[in-house]
Parts: sequence; structure tokens; C-alpha cells
Amino acid sequence: MTEQRIPTLRPGDPADAPAVLRLLDDATVWLVTRGRTGQWGTEPASTDPRRIAQADAWASGGGLWLAMLADRPVGALVVGAATEYVPPATEPELYVNLLVTDRARAGSGIGGRLLTHAADLARERGLGLLRVDCYAGGDGALVRWYERQGFTATDPFTVRRPGRDPWPGQVLARRLP
Repeated sequence: MTEQRIPTLRPGDPADAPAVLRLLDDATVWLVTRGRTGQWGTEPASTDPRRIAQADAWASGGGLWLAMLADRPVGALVVGAATEYVPPATEPELYVNLLVTDRARAGSGIGGRLLTHAADLARERGLGLLRVDCYAGGDGALVRWYERQGFTATDPFTVRRPGRDPWPGQVLARRLP
């Protein structure tokens, strides 16, 4: 039997929190091996009580979607309301709270597929705006990736974190026809 190459999407549920944490852990390792520790640090999400609680909330909150290949999660998308640290939208929107993909499958279009799904969800809800924020530090590669997905950089912001360096972020918006 050959492995499925195009991911299917399914809604997540509370049992999927460990899969989200695995994807975050793998992405963190990938970032660290490339010297990109500013985005998510160096420690696994699965050992951080705050991140574990966040994954549990995402998995039980109704906005989690998983990209699946051969019954294995290879991407996660969480949509809902904007986080408190970004400038509020001036109109109703759907907000991408999380997008993470299996780094072993980088370049295979999984992230783009999940963002297309987010746009479809927004349209189904009668919304004309999809926003996301991302790490804007380093060489800006993540901001450029979102721009290639049809988003436009709007509001830069900084998250101040006690005892840690400030986290530079960028809000991006995509108008939906």
C-alpha cells in the first residue's frame, strides 16, 4: 500500500492535544538545529505547563483542525478569536491562533492547505478577513512565507516577557472575496 500524499483534514478533539504538542516539539527541534531559537525557544512544549494547558485548550475549544497523512497528524491549525497581545481588528474576522506542520514534510504544501481551509471556514461564517500573527525576528523568513500565502503585513508588535528577551511579532491579514 502506498502512503497517501495529499493530507486530509479533520476537526480536532481533546484527545489530539498530545499530537499538537508533538508537532510543536518537533518544530522546536527543527528551529533550534537551524539556530532559530527566538521563535519558540529551546525547550519542548510538552514539558512546559503553560504550553500543555494551551494545547489542551486548543484541542477542546472547537477550533482545532489536523492535517492527516496515513492516520498521522502532520499539521495543526487552530482558528478562533485574536490573542490579547495583537491590535484588535476593525471588523469581524477569523484569527489563526496556531499553524504548525511536520518539519519532515517541509515544502509539501501542508501549511498552505491548512491556511486555505482557514479561509474557507471564514467565508462559511460570512467573514471577509483572516488574520494571523507570527514571529518577526531573525531574517523575517516566516513573515515572507505568510506573504507568499496571500497575507499582507499590517501591524508589528512586541510581546514583553519577564526575564526573557522581547518577542517581535507581525500581524498579517488576508482579505477574502
